[in-house]
Amino acid sequence: MNQNTLYAESANISELTESFKKFFLNDSSESALQYRKLTNQVAGYISEQISTQKQAYSGKSPQALTTQIADFEMFPKDGTPLETLLEHTRDLIINNNISVYHPNCLAHLHCPTFVASLTAEMIIAAFNQSMDSWDQAPAATMIEQAFCNELCRVYGFDNQADATFTGGGTMSNFMGLLLARDHFSQQHYNWNIQKKGLPPEASKFRILCAEFAHFTVAQSASILGLGENAVVKIKTNDFEEEVSALEDTIFKLRAEGLIPIAYVTTAGTTDFGKIGQIGNLAEMAHQHGLWFHVDAAFGGALIFSEKHKYKLAGIHQADSVTVDFHKLFYQPISCGAFIVKNKQSFEYIRLHADYLNPESNEAFGILDLVYKSIQTTRRFDALKPFLSLQHIGTEKFGEMIDYTIALATSISDLLEADPHFELATRTQINAVVFRYLPEGEHSVQVIDDVNNAIKTQLLLSGKAIIGQTSVNGKAYLKFTLLNPMTEKSSIIDLLEEIKRTGLKEMLNN
Repeated sequence: MNQNTLYAESANISELTESFKKFFLNDSSESALQYRKLTNQVAGYISEQISTQKQAYSGKSPQALTTQIADFEMFPKDGTPLETLLEHTRDLIINNNISVYHPNCLAHLHCPTFVASLTAEMIIAAFNQSMDSWDQAPAATMIEQAFCNELCRVYGFDNQADATFTGGGTMSNFMGLLLARDHFSQQHYNWNIQKKGLPPEASKFRILCAEFAHFTVAQSASILGLGENAVVKIKTNDFEEEVSALEDTIFKLRAEGLIPIAYVTTAGTTDFGKIGQIGNLAEMAHQHGLWFHVDAAFGGALIFSEKHKYKLAGIHQADSVTVDFHKLFYQPISCGAFIVKNKQSFEYIRLHADYLNPESNEAFGILDLVYKSIQTTRRFDALKPFLSLQHIGTEKFGEMIDYTIALATSISDLLEADPHFELATRTQINAVVFRYLPEGEHSVQVIDDVNNAIKTQLLLSGKAIIGQTSVNGKAYLKFTLLNPMTEKSSIIDLLEEIKRTGLKEMLNN
């Protein structure tokens, strides 16, 4: 190959790589200018939509959206200028958006987000750091570990505890039961599941939980090779867990030749916001040699409330804890954490890869976080609650939690006093479950039908996004009052709208 050919190839390559630059954030002034322009454009669209959206949903019907999306070629050969594409995005996504900031968005554990955490999302996305190794996220690694250390302390654990960030409650609950399974096998049978697979006794393993525990307990058992039938659900008293019922179940299972290995308690059930007596349940579980996991995805934030933190008393006795930041901590999805009482428990999932966590790193004080997660690539999600709490402070944050619980209590009082409604149970946090009762005598089916119709009509009209659940086989509605910007008057107005909608449905029938 002569010199001229080399120069020609070099010129062609340079021209080619130059053509790629406009698609990436890079060190050129043009790229920086484009990034600022486009982020300002998107921020303007979002701000305008949120400030002008008068209903919880003001977008198109499912059928109209299906038609609009069908107009897009999902894998086009030729690209579209980003400015034009953002206009299309505005029409398709931003203008057809459920507003989590609207006071009538009440269906799920789906929260408005702090402005501080939105700025964190920009940093996370732009730098695209991965939390598996220090050389991909140096300062981020140190911040996450420091935050995890303090998180353990806040929940009452000592310096033997540790934590890791996860995608949310599903992943955290899975990790808790994974460690429970492996710990029990190692301690009782000297059996390393990592190396040898499930022990012969695994078919007899049982995971205990209350009847209203999150579905991820059964899901985790299935994925872990134990099967959903390994989950034993214990009846509750007014949706609350009882220590005596736990002990009775343990004795019953052992009498049948089965092997209880773990108990999962819920600090804030999804539907009712119930929290069991964590400390008493922990003592009973440990007395019988069970791993004790606390699913505090919903209620974990109460630890920052001076008025309500007592409801989490005993949480420090847990072997593992699930905490979700994208619920009552007001963080963008996804953002969760998993805490273990003994950091050595992470050895059950530890992996070694020379390219990620070589032993030589330790000599330089380099911390690689991959050893304590079943995820390899992870986002720097710790930045979101870190910046939020730095900005807001725990005192103001605690006031927000207190306000939403007070609001739920007040609305529950109104529902109990109104003959048009029936309250399912009193909440300990801010989930209010109730149903509309039409005047006169009606069958259960008629009452169920009208409550189902209320939820659907409010959704399709865009007036409100409210929850729907079943209690003892009957249809109920649900308010999840997470939003600290919601005023009591707006909920009162919504209750009146529910009455009007219910009456209209009865007349139509």
